Amino acid sequence: MTQHTIKQIADLLAGGKTSSVELCQDYLARIAAHNPTLNAFITVDAERTLAEARAADQVRAAGRAGPLTGVPIAHKDIFCAEGWLTTCGSRMLHNFVSPYDAHVISQYKAAGMPCLGKTNMDEFAMGSSNETSWYGPVKNPWDIARVPGGSSGGSAACVAAGLAPAATGTDTGGSIRQPAALCGITGIKPTYGVVSRYGMIAFASSLDQGGPMARTAEDCALLLNVMAGFDPRDSTSLERDKEDYARDLAKPLDGLRIGLPREFFGEGLTGATAKAVQDAIEQFRKLGATTVEVSLPNSGLSVAAYYVIAPAEASSNLSRFDGVRYGYRTPEYADLTDMYEKTRAEGFGAEVKRRIMIGTYVLSHGYYDAYYIQAQKLRRLIAQDFAEAYKQCDVILGPTAPTTAFKIGEKTDDPVQMYLSDIYTIAVNLAGLPGMSLPCGFDGQGLPIGLQLIGDYFSEARMLNVAHQYQLATDWHRKSPDL
Repeated sequence: MTQHTIKQIADLLAGGKTSSVELCQDYLARIAAHNPTLNAFITVDAERTLAEARAADQVRAAGRAGPLTGVPIAHKDIFCAEGWLTTCGSRMLHNFVSPYDAHVISQYKAAGMPCLGKTNMDEFAMGSSNETSWYGPVKNPWDIARVPGGSSGGSAACVAAGLAPAATGTDTGGSIRQPAALCGITGIKPTYGVVSRYGMIAFASSLDQGGPMARTAEDCALLLNVMAGFDPRDSTSLERDKEDYARDLAKPLDGLRIGLPREFFGEGLTGATAKAVQDAIEQFRKLGATTVEVSLPNSGLSVAAYYVIAPAEASSNLSRFDGVRYGYRTPEYADLTDMYEKTRAEGFGAEVKRRIMIGTYVLSHGYYDAYYIQAQKLRRLIAQDFAEAYKQCDVILGPTAPTTAFKIGEKTDDPVQMYLSDIYTIAVNLAGLPGMSLPCGFDGQGLPIGLQLIGDYFSEARMLNVAHQYQLATDWHRKSPDL
């Protein structure tokens, strides 16, 4: 049961073949057995989960069930959830119990989906490997000596390992897609503004976006139906009519034009990843799609632009964590200034401190114009590159990450190499476009390889259709680690 897709689970619930309580008990037992090794969850509250499951079963018994009522889900610990410890993977919030629900959490509650727990993550979503969490690194279920990717590594690992059928994640520079690729699952980052950021603890406000992670594109479509929608509490939330992201899943791919950026297939891409992506391209051609080479000439500068813009926004957003109102406070201090300094020095990890310092520097007098303004200009050029490419194609395809999962500790002493893990994903966030990753093969060590699809603005349904048709023709998404 714990290896079923959301669609399969929903059908079993609708047919009376199982109950939400039984499902949650199975998943909680699997979490208890495997989480001590994987470290995918920060907080689990079995009593609360089963209470929500009983309520879902009552709703179903009363004939008021929705499409996903009773289907359990895990939530990244960046989403505030009323009554749950909400830590953001940081010592700074190690004792913070949220008094309210994020919009995403309230949407899933309204859909009747019990919460299995809060998943581990890179501290304040800053990282590409899930090694910066104050609660320790998450282990990749395909090889526990390797990283699951970050920052949504806990969510990706728990879905891949069958500890949850689905999980929420957030994507600032690839943090849904990259861990989805490294763990062999499917994850989608929608167009910026489609999912509300209310109650999602901010890293970089102009880049952060929530999205679902699951086994299949069909599951992601069903989940996106729940979490997408306008929220007046978020000034960047887009006021658009609700849509059914599963509406086009069955459409054939005849006539689909796939753009292949020449910049995504050059230096740095491992041979196994390149071969798996090329095999996927051939499969799409068999399904009726045509391919065209496109160019994203400024994409090679996306990492540089991102690591000016994102730290700048982070340095502002994280200034609220000062030990005064909530969260960690240093136990000994002489005065208010000393309390601020010690609290932030002790409460934040090394990567968060690094980004705060970079961000403060690029926003400082004399450097704002030289760095921050130039990075924003480059951001506009990157968006224009995509706009030109979509004149020739319907969707862009390439690798999600240049390599498969690397070993824990392998890149921690070289931040630049770590940052390059997101070289194919960051441009999507800078442009505000939707992107997703789906499994497309394995390397010689049995590690999953991810295929990235990038759509034009608000083309999530089309992108999910493309991914679903590929998954109907292949079985990479059905593979599971042997735990």
